[in-house]
Amino acid sequence: MTHLSKLSFGKLAAPKSGTAVLFAGEGGTLGPLSAELAGSITGGIERAAKVGGFTGKNGSTLELIAPAGIDLDRVILVGLGKTEDLDGTAWTKLGGSVYSALATAKAESAAVLFEVADAPADLASDAAAFAMGAKLAAYTFDTYKTKKSEDDGGKDKDKSLKLTIAVDDAKAAKKAWEGAQAVADGVCLARDLVNEPANVLGPEEFAAKAGELAELGVDIETLGEKEMKKLKMESLLGVALGSVRPPRLVIMRWNGGKKGDKPVAFVGKGVTFDTGGISIKPAGGMEEMKGDMGGAATVTGLMHALAARKAKVNAIGVIGLVENMPDGKAQRPGDIVKAMSGTTIEILNTDAEGRLVLADALWYTQDRFKPAVMIDLATLTGAVIIALGNQNAGMFTNSDELADQLTAAGKASDEPVWRLPLSKEYDKLIDTPNADVKNTGGRTAGSITAAQFLQRFVNDVTWAHLDIAGTAFGAAKTEVSKGWASGYGVRLLNQFVADNYEN
Repeated sequence: MTHLSKLSFGKLAAPKSGTAVLFAGEGGTLGPLSAELAGSITGGIERAAKVGGFTGKNGSTLELIAPAGIDLDRVILVGLGKTEDLDGTAWTKLGGSVYSALATAKAESAAVLFEVADAPADLASDAAAFAMGAKLAAYTFDTYKTKKSEDDGGKDKDKSLKLTIAVDDAKAAKKAWEGAQAVADGVCLARDLVNEPANVLGPEEFAAKAGELAELGVDIETLGEKEMKKLKMESLLGVALGSVRPPRLVIMRWNGGKKGDKPVAFVGKGVTFDTGGISIKPAGGMEEMKGDMGGAATVTGLMHALAARKAKVNAIGVIGLVENMPDGKAQRPGDIVKAMSGTTIEILNTDAEGRLVLADALWYTQDRFKPAVMIDLATLTGAVIIALGNQNAGMFTNSDELADQLTAAGKASDEPVWRLPLSKEYDKLIDTPNADVKNTGGRTAGSITAAQFLQRFVNDVTWAHLDIAGTAFGAAKTEVSKGWASGYGVRLLNQFVADNYEN
């Protein structure tokens, strides 16, 4: 396994040792310095590219080991394709691909000559996007591995990579990297939280991790059972009844915008382990339910990103943290509880618990903070995976403008969303003669009726619900995410804030 031990930026210059990474546009065209370095190789690089069938196609690579005529260990050509098509997302993907190539080669030091033939001289932001891709691709979660390798008697065989990005304006690239690194660190934080086992990360421990954001200037407030009972959060508290681990509601506030500006609010479902409660889940695959706090993890990672890059926005992050367990004290199918809003809820299925947590968290957020917009994230339904697979999060919203903004941010960040409908006809599916609403509408349109349930607790606030059950963990592998937890949503919502709420 290769770890990225150091990532730095330097002036554009050819390395004297280690590995050199050269960019080639469509047709194999190299930048000036790269062409000069390639020309030093005995026999030239053009012949090797021709023999290897390298044409500069985007994402393609060609590796030359110990090339004659220079002292480098290897040279890796990386195809850019049509340079006019390169945007931030493309550079991030390339960063991930290059890191993977270097890790496969077990390189210990590498320099990327960040130049593009016939491209503008200012590549600073692109270099930062590339660096983000490398950092995200280098992420591993091996905290509990006592043997890093099974080979050679279990001795630690991990490699350490020092990566330098050599760019014309290194100072500008370093400045751009400050913001990009904050976002990458937020993604990695979200991944860490989702990957942690539930015996280590319960509601109290999660709240403590969120509390560490105070070091970045985030105001932290944590509510326990006593405070939530006083607020009459019976919907959220009901989910926690079967667990010996007490629930928490964490409020994170970043005040980076103008005083008096309404905040942008993000609300996350944080079920640190979900057995399904009395409506217990099948045993197969239940271990993945340690990730049922993916929404809360994303909100925490996002708040880290906004604070670390000193975003010029007022932002609120609220996470409801519970564990859903079967017990003599656990709530039962058929129980009726009253939410903070005063709405009575008939519990038909205790495994439809995330919406019960969000019902009180959403109401609390809109009632206390009066946000300009409120977005919740939750690994809410398996139905959304049936509908959209692992490529898109399901988006539900009461605002066409917000739908457009999130769709655009999804495309720009490579974390796409797909809008699904809300309507009165679907809302009728969660009516019940026994209470104001029931917590499930059955198998039909399961993701939609879950969103309809949430909508009853947002009042008139501009709101969106993102069902990230298919994208937060066990998702499709990409250039920058190969592990189990993806950290989905941090880049999406950071982009959303930057595009629409920062001047």
